[in-house]
Amino acid sequence: MAEADKSDEPVAEETLAEVAARCGLGFSREAMSRLDNYRQLLWDWNEKLNLTRHTTVEKFVTRDLFDTAQLSLLIPNGEKVLDIGSGGGVPGIPLAILRPDLKVYLCESVNKKANVLFDMVEKLGLDVTVYAARVEAVVERSSQAPKFDTLIARGVGPLWKFMFWLRPHHEQWKRLVLLKGPSWPDERGEARHRGLMKGFDLRRIAEYENPHNGAVTTVLTVTRAEKPASGKPGKRR
Repeated sequence: MAEADKSDEPVAEETLAEVAARCGLGFSREAMSRLDNYRQLLWDWNEKLNLTRHTTVEKFVTRDLFDTAQLSLLIPNGEKVLDIGSGGGVPGIPLAILRPDLKVYLCESVNKKANVLFDMVEKLGLDVTVYAARVEAVVERSSQAPKFDTLIARGVGPLWKFMFWLRPHHEQWKRLVLLKGPSWPDERGEARHRGLMKGFDLRRIAEYENPHNGAVTTVLTVTRAEKPASGKPGKRR
């Protein structure tokens, strides 16, 4: 009997831990296990709802987890963090796993997706609050939600839309952190053209390359502009 051609044998996909290690992500064993559980829950739900296109371990790690890991380095200890437009849970759920010192909240206006988030948070045993509402309703003064230290978002919309939503409620949050691609200067120009950046500072606080394709992600932060000291002229920007 002829020996089977080994080239026809299926190649086993790398594990989450193996891909993470290759990307320089040093997660603890406990965090790795919970992240893998989240991945499986996300993919199970994805068969019913369109939640993610990252349905290989390689894409999940290099795009979802890598982004979240970079973001986690930029948030101070103990903050209240609201993930805007959570969708399938990235970056909010992985952030809650990697940074248990944070109090993470998820905001998703599509009820079907919000129900998925409720289910995943419960099954993962995470102390995470889910709001099935638009972000404007969550951060308005009459809301039962707390004041947030940091608002985060990835791939939800252009800068001007965030400012349109959030400007009226600036007292309820301290800073907005956005993960953006190479077109972010155009988004800045559009937001300025619409007059939505008046009274706010926009800063680029980090940049990094994706380990899968080398694409550059820019991390932007928006905060209230500091008022000049009394009697002193303000600096021109």
